[in-house]
Amino acid sequence: MQTVIMDEEPKDLIVLGAIKHGAKKFDKIQKMTKIEPEEINSILEKLEERGLIEVKEKKGWLGTKVEITTTDKGSREVDERVHELQDKWNQMSLIYKSGDKDKLKQQMDDNKSLLPTMMFFGIMDMMMFSMMFSMMGMAMSEYVPADSMPDADMGDSGMDDSGMGDGGFDIDIGF
Repeated sequence: MQTVIMDEEPKDLIVLGAIKHGAKKFDKIQKMTKIEPEEINSILEKLEERGLIEVKEKKGWLGTKVEITTTDKGSREVDERVHELQDKWNQMSLIYKSGDKDKLKQQMDDNKSLLPTMMFFGIMDMMMFSMMFSMMGMAMSEYVPADSMPDADMGDSGMDDSGMGDGGFDIDIGF
């Protein structure tokens, strides 16, 4: 079953993944994804139209709170797409290990738009990723925008202040 959702919009997948993994409020989604508020708004509208998220208003002590959650369809979508990204990363890793620079460059060019998403979900091995660029004699910044790169100020533990590591998730796909 091929899904028609997010090939063209990696940010949709990042927002959906953030919601699936506990960011139920707008400001939390924004903080986790580092996407501009206006863009998050439009992404949330698209995700709701597609039946991938539910927006619920909850009455509380301090008025009404809006809580955003993924639907079953949305959860499955994240799992399938993360699995596909993992497969693409595994292909790139194998090409790197084979030492074929031209094939690796082609594979990275073909998947350029997916690299920040792979980083967000913690799929790629950052050490190997940087070695791939060394092998090709290129800078990582030619492929990945600086704001998508893991923060350099995370200390030796690889954890940031939230304890989330490089923004990735440990995802159990259910096998």
